[in-house]
Amino acid sequence: MSIDTGNEVTGQSSAIWENHVSVPDTPEGFTVRTTYPTNPEGAEVMLERWQAGTQEPPHSHPGDDMTVVVEGKMSIQFFIKSDNALIADGGPVVLNKGDTGYIKAGRIHDAKYIEECKLVYVHDKAFGFTAEE
Repeated sequence: MSIDTGNEVTGQSSAIWENHVSVPDTPEGFTVRTTYPTNPEGAEVMLERWQAGTQEPPHSHPGDDMTVVVEGKMSIQFFIKSDNALIADGGPVVLNKGDTGYIKAGRIHDAKYIEECKLVYVHDKAFGFTAEE
């Protein structure tokens, strides 16, 4: 018996990565496809695409989050606030294809997309983005 490989789905061919939209007041190069929010106690899941060379400024989220790098390479820098200034907290954390990163609610961080990235982003409860200066 032979296996029909004509139905193979990859990151390049999957419809999962279609129908992304821009979100007002978010950094350039970011598009998203979100889930339908049916459970207020649930998690919000986004399939994100980021163009190489784009970045998010320092920010925080109201809930814990998890990012799975499906394709590409990115870095995250954590910060702490001291005397109304942001100070780097350690060195950048680099995530490559297949890596998973977790960030605690309220933790200030940025994100830089070194290569074009496809990400699965999961946020505890409703997503929120607070720019930090």
